[in-house]
Amino acid sequence: MERGGEQVPYFLVSKEGLPLDGSTPTLLYGYGGFEISLTPSYSAGIGAAWLEKGHAYVQANIRGGGEYGPRWHQAALKEKRSKAYEDFEAVARDLISRGVTSPSKLGCQGGSNGGLLTGNMLARPTAGSTLFGAIVCQVPLLDMRRFHKLLAGASWMGEYGDPDTDDWSFLQRYSPYHNLDEATAYPPILVTTSTRDDRVHPGHARKLVSKLLDLGKGPSTFYYENIEGGHGGAANNKQRAFMSTLAYSFLEQTLASKNRGE
Repeated sequence: MERGGEQVPYFLVSKEGLPLDGSTPTLLYGYGGFEISLTPSYSAGIGAAWLEKGHAYVQANIRGGGEYGPRWHQAALKEKRSKAYEDFEAVARDLISRGVTSPSKLGCQGGSNGGLLTGNMLARPTAGSTLFGAIVCQVPLLDMRRFHKLLAGASWMGEYGDPDTDDWSFLQRYSPYHNLDEATAYPPILVTTSTRDDRVHPGHARKLVSKLLDLGKGPSTFYYENIEGGHGGAANNKQRAFMSTLAYSFLEQTLASKNRGE
């Protein structure tokens, strides 16, 4: 898929014979930061919870990651951060235009920096319900005005910028907390965090959810805070299984239930 002269790859996994009629519930996953590469891997959890039901799973290799080395990462640093979000939106549009899925059947998921990504998919006017039927936002970074004052946030200013300087002029454009408004109809969102997250403060998730409720978006806003687990969001395999089931149940109900007339 091409975006702004760049070839942005993604991996699509589904059962053989995927119908290209827009009817398939599809989950789009991304990260796009810190030069971290998303490469194909086996996941029994995704297979059992999503793919075996006939749904599709997509992993996007957007700018900000390390898939093509330092250049790919640096293309989405600081004032260029929006390139990562534009790439993710472009992948979503490509899936829709190819008939793999449709906006009401397309969900997105990301955690940590990927939670900032999916938070922007909620708040950006070019995304939201125009592209997505559901959003899963996990242990997210969402308030870019104060991120550097909370826990490990100061160490990320090389990636995002310093909001106490003129950098705020571009940081505010991709701060989901600051870009919500009452007039916009947002897709259903599940936000999860951990009380004991020692990397991304749970205040990010709490503030976004509180603001959505204040804006009257309660019926489409879902929140779960685990009291253990650190930045991983779970302290043991039982909790990890629960958090995974919570996310896939939410996606199943929002994206797939319409297929069954529920």
